[in-house]
Amino acid sequence: MKGGEDVGFINWVKNIFGNKTEITLKDCFYELGIDFYYKRLAVETCIDLIAKSITKSEIQTFESGKKKRGENYYLLNVQPNINQNAAEFMHSLVRRLVLKNECVVVMQNEQLLIVDDYNVTEYVLKENLFTDVTVGDLSFDKTFYESEVLHFKLNDENIMSVIDGMYESLGKLLASSIDFYKRKNNKRLLIKGDFLRAQDDETQAAIDEMFEGQLKNWFDPNKAGSAFQLQEGYTLEDMSDGQNAGAGNNSTSRDFAELVNDIFNYVAMAFHVPRGILKGDVADIENQIDSFLMFCINPIAELIQDEFNRKMYSKNEYLERTYLKVDTSRIKVTDITKFANAADKLFAIGGFSINDILEELGREPINEDWANRRYVTKNYERADAIKGGEE
Repeated sequence: MKGGEDVGFINWVKNIFGNKTEITLKDCFYELGIDFYYKRLAVETCIDLIAKSITKSEIQTFESGKKKRGENYYLLNVQPNINQNAAEFMHSLVRRLVLKNECVVVMQNEQLLIVDDYNVTEYVLKENLFTDVTVGDLSFDKTFYESEVLHFKLNDENIMSVIDGMYESLGKLLASSIDFYKRKNNKRLLIKGDFLRAQDDETQAAIDEMFEGQLKNWFDPNKAGSAFQLQEGYTLEDMSDGQNAGAGNNSTSRDFAELVNDIFNYVAMAFHVPRGILKGDVADIENQIDSFLMFCINPIAELIQDEFNRKMYSKNEYLERTYLKVDTSRIKVTDITKFANAADKLFAIGGFSINDILEELGREPINEDWANRRYVTKNYERADAIKGGEE
């Protein structure tokens, strides 16, 4: 566990349970149900959306400006290590990056391994040092230099700490909303009559048991019908809050649902995930996906791309266009009918070859030279070939 996390956990427990010396299961389930699971649902849904989207990307490798499928391509797109395929590896990397704000990957025996625990000593003018590096049940005895690891850092400030701080208030508001709903919608009856009796606990308990037992079936919502025998001289008066406070003060489950909805909105804002995508709305889905790609997915993809390039390739290799690229264009599903006109135009001006079009559609390229050539229609001519004054 990184420095400070053990103290943070202790403080988290104290915030939930205070100074109690004993904690019951009821305490745990109630407090966690209010102060944890609604936020966790929103956070986990966002992380899953981001991770699955990045997983759909293809990591393309180039050598001297030309696409090449070599060792690095296989490592990053098929099998990073013997226990994970590329999709599982990238999902774990992005999840840890978004949730923890940082992720460290080491390479051992030509395998990429996501680090579970580590300590880092940061410097300004020399490489950072990583010690106590642990992957699963494997602990490394060596010290890793910054240049020997892939160190991804999403933001200068962990957005989860902001979400946690905001939820301290919202969690209390949720708990209050639930209590208010229960109080406003709970049935309370005042039974009036001649109750001259011995004033002792045993007699009172017997009377309470009698009335509550008789009224139990009457209030049971699962009963198709029920009756209550009211003796002569007794009357019932409804003292429920909702009955006496007026219809305007009645609380419904929608009040609570709106608070949960606010939590999803705030978490979506923090992760730059459009609210409609987070909630599964299909209205204006195309624009939502464009926004999701622009403000959420592409920055994370570029972060991953830059770190791989600066650690896996030298400066000279990169300048000579030997590098990798995280291609997020395939995240968005391509409608072939909408793509047809654009593809025709791009092909006509030499922007796409036939194989380029096939790759955009997710098809296998044609292994022929003519399929890689670019064509231009006769409608186009070089600008400097136009003779003076003539069109």
